[in-house]
Amino acid sequence: MNNATSITNNIWQTFTFAAFGLAACMMAGGIFFLEASFSAKGFYAMAAIMLVYTSVAMTKTLRDNEETKALHNRIESARTEKLLMDTKDSDLI
Repeated sequence: MNNATSITNNIWQTFTFAAFGLAACMMAGGIFFLEASFSAKGFYAMAAIMLVYTSVAMTKTLRDNEETKALHNRIESARTEKLLMDTKDSDLI
C-alpha cells in the first residue's frame, strides 16, 4: 500500500469515527431532552442501539458476501488456469 492511500484511509477512518460519535451524541441528547415519559425515552434508546447494531451487522454481512464471491472467483480462475495448463501439456505430448 502506498503512502497516499494510507493517509487517505486514515483520514476517512477518522472522519467516520467522528461522524459516528457526533451522531451518537446527538441521538443521546435528543432522547435525554425529549419531553416524554421515562419508558418512551427507554424505547427510543433501545431502538437507536438496535439500529446501530443492525447497521453494523448488515455491513459486515455484505462485506463477507463480497469477500466470499471474490475468493470463489479466484478459486475458479485457478482451476481454469490449471485445466488449461494440463490441456496445453497434454497437447504437447
